[in-house]
Amino acid sequence: MKFTAVGDMIIQKRVFEDYLGFDELAPFIKEGDARFFNLETTLNYEGQASVSQFSGGTYLRCDPRILEDIKPFGFNMTSFNNNHALDYFYDGLESTLVEVQNSGLVHAGVGRNLAEASAPRYLETPNGRVALIAVNTTFSAPMMAGEQSPRVKGRPGINGIRVSTYVELPREELEYVKKLADEVGINNSKNIIRREGYYDYLPDDEAEFGDLVFKLGEKKAYKMKANAEDVARVEKAIYEAQLQADYIIISIHSHQIDGDAKEQPAKFYEELCRHFIDKGAHAVVGHGPHLLRPVEIYNGRPIFYSLGDFIVQLYNVEFAPEDFFRKHGLDSSYTVHDLLKKRSRGFTVGLMEDSRMFRSVIPQWETDENGNLTSLKFMPVEMSMKGNKSENGLPRRSYNPEIFEYFKNMCEPYGTRLELDADGIIHCIL
Repeated sequence: MKFTAVGDMIIQKRVFEDYLGFDELAPFIKEGDARFFNLETTLNYEGQASVSQFSGGTYLRCDPRILEDIKPFGFNMTSFNNNHALDYFYDGLESTLVEVQNSGLVHAGVGRNLAEASAPRYLETPNGRVALIAVNTTFSAPMMAGEQSPRVKGRPGINGIRVSTYVELPREELEYVKKLADEVGINNSKNIIRREGYYDYLPDDEAEFGDLVFKLGEKKAYKMKANAEDVARVEKAIYEAQLQADYIIISIHSHQIDGDAKEQPAKFYEELCRHFIDKGAHAVVGHGPHLLRPVEIYNGRPIFYSLGDFIVQLYNVEFAPEDFFRKHGLDSSYTVHDLLKKRSRGFTVGLMEDSRMFRSVIPQWETDENGNLTSLKFMPVEMSMKGNKSENGLPRRSYNPEIFEYFKNMCEPYGTRLELDADGIIHCIL
C-alpha cells in the first residue's frame, strides 16, 4: 500500500481553484491509497457558534465550504483532534463534526462521547483497509470527551492523552520546597480539603507548591508523563483495529518539547509513539508545533514527529471574540487588524513571521503485505509568506536546498539518513 500525509492545515479562507502550486502537489498526494491531513480550524458560519473561554491560541473558524476547496488535493482522511477543536465551544465542535462527516472524509479523534472519539475509523481502498486513530496530548481540560454511564449522557470532545508534569529534586531541595510551602501558606486551603478526605495524602518523597508538583530524584529535572488510563484506551483501539484493518495509522497532535527548541519532541512523546508501534500501529503521523520535527524509522515503521504546516493563514481571521481582544488589552471596538498587529508586535514576531512555519515536507511511503516500510520519500514544500494575499499561506513545491539540510540534520540523531535527488525529492535510505 501507499500513503501520503501532511501536517497542520490552519485554513481560514476559501482556496481558489488552480492556484500556483496546486498542479505539482495534488498528483504527489494522490499517489497514496490513504491521504491524511490535520484540520486545524473549526467549521461554522458567522453567528452560528459561541466561543469558549479559552482557545488554542487564536480563535480559529472557517467557512465550512472549504472542505470542498481542499478535496481536489486528494485527501481522504483527517482529524480535527487538536488544541483548537473547542475554540467555538461545544456548538462549534458539533458543527465541525457534522460538516466533516457530511464531507465523506474518514475522520477520528472527536466525538459526542469518549467512546466515539476514541474509536478507530476505517478507509476502504482497493489495496487494503486502513484504520485511523487520532489522539492529542496538548489541550485544555474541558476539551476531553466524557464517558457515558447508564443514566448520564457522555460529554462531546476529543480523544485526549492527559500529561502530568512534575519536577524532580534531590532530597535536600525537596525538603526546602516543603518548608517554603509551609512558611508562605500556599497549600493551606488544599491541606484543609485533604484533611476532609477529598484529596489523598502525599507520600514522603513528594511535595506540592500550589499547583506545582515535586518528586524525589537523583538530580534536578522537569518531567512529563502520559496518563496510563488514556494510553490503555489507545492500546485497546489499536487492538480492535488489528482485527478490522490491514494498516493502522495513529495521528498525534503534540506541542510539548524537551530542551529549548520547538523542533525537539518531548521524551514522553517519543516513548509514546514507539509504544504505539510496539502495540501494532504501522505509522505515527505527528503534528502540532507548526514546524518540521525529525522522522524516525522504528522497527521498520515510520514515526513523523511533526510534518509542519501545509496551509497557514493566521492573518486571515475575519472576526474575533471579545475575550481575544481583552487578552491583548483591547476591546471589540478595534479591528482584527489592530488585534493581530498588537499580538505580533507590529507584525514582527509570531508564527506568521517565522520562515520555519512556512517550510514542510509531504511524505509518501510504501509498505509490504506485513505493513513494514519498503520505501519513503518526501516532497519539500513552502508556503507563500508575502505578496499576493490570495496566495498567502498556500503550499507549493519547493526546490530550496535549505529545507533538505534543515530536515536532514534534525533526523540524523534518530539514525534516519536522507539524500536529495536531482529532481529535488528527498529519499530516506532504508
